[in-house]
Amino acid sequence: MNKWITGVALAGSMLLAGPALAQIERSSAPQGTEVYFISPEDGATVESPLTVRMGLTGMGVAPAGIQAGATGHHHLLVDKPLNEVDLDQPLPANEAMRHFGGGQTETTLELEPGEHTLQLLFMDASHVSFDPPVASDAITVTVE
Repeated sequence: MNKWITGVALAGSMLLAGPALAQIERSSAPQGTEVYFISPEDGATVESPLTVRMGLTGMGVAPAGIQAGATGHHHLLVDKPLNEVDLDQPLPANEAMRHFGGGQTETTLELEPGEHTLQLLFMDASHVSFDPPVASDAITVTVE
């Protein structure tokens, strides 16, 4: 391959990779915004599957990718402490960090018997945390 073409391709790939490595700008949520559990209650003993209902005040819920003022969507941390989440990057989707990018405010969870922690994290259209984060208190449930 021509050295010039190789150099242009290499420079172009570095430019494309650059933004992925940069810290993402986090916006502020409106003052007074809160995310919370409607159910289950902290300390509840539940059966699996359990229904989780998510509440929000101060903002609206919109599907991921929808750039509308004062909106975002829910995420649920399951047995994942908030201090282990990189809030300066889009949240990965996995069993410990569940996304509700369709704008859902309710879900059914299958959990193994035992004690589990749950915490809500409300994020923007790109799965990025607000600054400061809009997070619920962590709750504990015991699955029978």
